[in-house]
Amino acid sequence: ILEKPPSAELRRNQRDEDELGPYEKIDDIIRLYVEEDASPDEIVERGLPRELVSKITELIDRSEYKRRQGPPGIRISPRAFGKDRRYPITNSFRRR
Repeated sequence: ILEKPPSAELRRNQRDEDELGPYEKIDDIIRLYVEEDASPDEIVERGLPRELVSKITELIDRSEYKRRQGPPGIRISPRAFGKDRRYPITNSFRRR
């Protein structure tokens, strides 16, 4: 069993949580934003830090084009990435 923290290993001693924030909070943000369709403001109202919420939701939105390039994936939750969740990618749309 490896007990090494996750890392993209692009730099020496790099750790994903140092770049992104704590996984527990990121999981909550993704669940609320993607599965429950909560706005960033609604997520912040639930007690998560605004800066982290903005960062994670922006990363999700900026990566929309990547999800359209791949084949459809299986659905494991009521609302998932795929045709259930489409955001415009050509006009740099951002929900505010």
